[in-house]
Amino acid sequence: MFGRLIEGFRGRLDREIAAFLAAKRAAAAPLAGPEASAWPGGGVAAGGGPVSGRPAGPGGAVQPTDPTDPTDPTDLTELTGLTPLIDGVGRLIAQGGKRLRPALVYYTYRACGGRSEEQVLPLALATELLHTYLLIHDDIMDHAEVRRGQPAAHVRFRDLHRAGGLRGDADDFGRSVAILLGDLAHTWAVELFTAATARRRDPSGGVAAAPAVSPHDAAELSRCFSAMCEEVIGGQYLEYLLAHRAAGDGAEAKAPPLPQAALGAAPAAGGDERRREAELLRVLRLKSGRYTAERPIQLGALLAGAPREARAELSRYGSAVGEAFQLQDDLLGVFGDPAVTGKPVGDDLREGKFTFLIHHALARGGAADRQLVAAALGNAELTAAEVARVQQALERTGARRAVTAMVAERLATARRALAALPPTFGLAAVYPADPEAGASRAAAAAQREGALFLSGLLDFLWERER
Repeated sequence: MFGRLIEGFRGRLDREIAAFLAAKRAAAAPLAGPEASAWPGGGVAAGGGPVSGRPAGPGGAVQPTDPTDPTDPTDLTELTGLTPLIDGVGRLIAQGGKRLRPALVYYTYRACGGRSEEQVLPLALATELLHTYLLIHDDIMDHAEVRRGQPAAHVRFRDLHRAGGLRGDADDFGRSVAILLGDLAHTWAVELFTAATARRRDPSGGVAAAPAVSPHDAAELSRCFSAMCEEVIGGQYLEYLLAHRAAGDGAEAKAPPLPQAALGAAPAAGGDERRREAELLRVLRLKSGRYTAERPIQLGALLAGAPREARAELSRYGSAVGEAFQLQDDLLGVFGDPAVTGKPVGDDLREGKFTFLIHHALARGGAADRQLVAAALGNAELTAAEVARVQQALERTGARRAVTAMVAERLATARRALAALPPTFGLAAVYPADPEAGASRAAAAAQREGALFLSGLLDFLWERER
């Protein structure tokens, strides 16, 4: 059931993405001039042809703009040359991905009684574009060459610079354009979020209709979306700082995640170990627990007008799920199949990511294993054989078992949160009550789908790493 639900949602979101990009291209086409068609690879989608879509999303969420209308806030008449940037963002977002964040917005909204596709899909797409923006910038920071099995955005534009015989430094050009791509994706995310909470226009005369949500809920949605943006940026900064601080003072040392003295015969002192674990937990909660699941779930619940007590348990569920998801990603970054993850195995080690997996290895291992792991962390030239040796060390030290246990603990917390939801809430379709009480059959079916997605996600995560 979970697989069917996530695939069904991906189809809806892909149509919304295609419509949105088509509208953006339509607005930019008269302005791009001849340089758009001369750009190497311009106007080409991930599949090799132009991305096309309906003129509007499922509920008319995105409409092609009239560039001559001075009241239209999306008027692009003062801008030129956007087509390569539109296609750059479109290429990355069309490459797929898990779509977990927008799916959580969508299915939580349905589980909470929301029924309007027109209302929820723009908000779901906003979270996907926010994620796209962060991925583009993250790949620059991590010097990552591959994203979802394809060249990362800065790599693609570096290669286009070279193929086009342009002047200047190709690497600098690629990074600079990728920053602009991320900025554009973020701008679109804010645009879509605003549209999701703005006043609607009735189809007959364009007269302002009642707000899509109450002023109070609109303010809560705005606070939630802003917090989601700030928290993930703060978490990224703390993760980046932790990785650099853990490298010690030796500028020439390639990778040691601790000062050299800490790699002696004994693990780090208890106080240092607890401090480092607290820092990692803070990163995990900001960058993953809240951003990956808790905030998207809150957005869906707020948009649907869910009661406060239900939102509290959904937040507890979301925080636990988001943390479990990231801990599993850390495991997959070292032990995963590249065909599934879309990244070479060991890339997290090469990028120097100081995760709980690394922390437990350094805290629990003997001197030889700690030295092996420390030397590998941040070594961009790490070979497959060296990755295999680190994998063995992570098994020997019990680091892999420790992180797997952390995942199991969080999934159990999430199950308890679902079970604690009020009996009148839509998730009663899974945690028993009459799913049709006080609602139409169609509404009950929608709520049940949302409930099954949230419960099915836990089963999916339980089996994912196994």
